[in-house]
Amino acid sequence: MRPFFLFAILWWLIGNPFIAILMLLIILYALDQRFVGLAPNIFRPFRRRRLIARLRQQVAINPSDVSAKHELARLLIEAKRYREARDLLEPMQSLGAVESSAEFWDDLGNSYLHTGETAKGEEAIRRALELNPRVKYGEPYLRLASLYSRSDTDKALEALESFRSIHSSSCEAYYRLSQINEQLGRKEEARRALDEALDVYRSLPKYMKRKERKWAARCRLKKLGLG
Repeated sequence: MRPFFLFAILWWLIGNPFIAILMLLIILYALDQRFVGLAPNIFRPFRRRRLIARLRQQVAINPSDVSAKHELARLLIEAKRYREARDLLEPMQSLGAVESSAEFWDDLGNSYLHTGETAKGEEAIRRALELNPRVKYGEPYLRLASLYSRSDTDKALEALESFRSIHSSSCEAYYRLSQINEQLGRKEEARRALDEALDVYRSLPKYMKRKERKWAARCRLKKLGLG
């Protein structure tokens, strides 16, 4: 009911219901971005596009700038332009600057998985985890779990448990765990992961609750969907 009363106040102040609705949407979006984070950041794609253009220029001027190439590939992956990212990362494999970088191997593996080269993708991701089992907060384990969920349930569950073991206080981790369990047809385990996420959220100190609030909200919504 609060949005309705806010709308009524805005309509009374502005005198135009259409502008009042627009103002209400802007206020709700700003509050979501500040306190929850369920809505996507509408400005992020524009910032990412500018960064990609700047990094392309930087790489064109200095083709040996490995860090700029890697950052460019990371942004391309974020934009789901996996083939372009793979074409950038693939020639860099033998370079000493990235050979021992777990982040590099995970990015390469991710780009392989999304361009149909699953064997290469799995190999690169496993190499990333060998270098650093906690790289990207264990996210590569979720990639492997998603990959194995189509062919090898035991391996998928093993990857999930590895992920879970390094994320005892992360609502996001349990949310992702629920997603993969649902993908595996394990709905009871998916619901249990969401319950655990909400238990974790309630036990967190205030400064951590702010960071995890959007994931707790997503867990509640997903729990409704699971029934």
